[in-house]
Amino acid sequence: MFRIIPRDQEFFVLFQKASANIVEGAKRLKELLEQFDNLRERVRAIEEVEHKGDSLTHEIMRKLNTSFITPIDREDILALTSSLDDVIDLIDAAATKLLLYKVTETTPYAKELGFLILKCVQELHKGVVHLPAPKGRDRVYEHCHEVNSIENEADRVCRDAIAYLFEHEKDPVYILKWKEIYEALETATDRCEDAANVLEGVALKNA
Repeated sequence: MFRIIPRDQEFFVLFQKASANIVEGAKRLKELLEQFDNLRERVRAIEEVEHKGDSLTHEIMRKLNTSFITPIDREDILALTSSLDDVIDLIDAAATKLLLYKVTETTPYAKELGFLILKCVQELHKGVVHLPAPKGRDRVYEHCHEVNSIENEADRVCRDAIAYLFEHEKDPVYILKWKEIYEALETATDRCEDAANVLEGVALKNA
């Protein structure tokens, strides 16, 4: 039976660098939402992480275009690369909304979503790390399933946050701003779940 034994380990190293970079972005977003000071500088720092993610994506694509043999199917490399890039893009987008909307203070719901985003991407990274191991399939599944559970929790928090807005807030502009911010934060966990689904599919296909 075929196992994931990479002919070129560098692809897996690059995947791990990309997922680790996402964790760094999520850490910075969580810190921003908890401390909420020096907003412009903190958002700029997250943008730098997103730019690094773009560079890693381009590096993977260059390697794919110059490799005759790949450790997993080319379409799987493309799908996993794209899905990882989507996660850091959404983290960056959520942070940028806070700056664009001139938000001056955080909320408990935003803090909780930031915490859940970090947990989600940490589990995703662990799954990516186990991908090349011949016996890592079960660990990949375990971490991907945990991502799904965390995303469900983020859905609940987002619903509760929006319900609270409409029940307790009167300023329509404030409601609109925070509704979009909450949805952007929750969408980051959606993209993480999408990446986990791709990762799980790759592991299953190459079991």
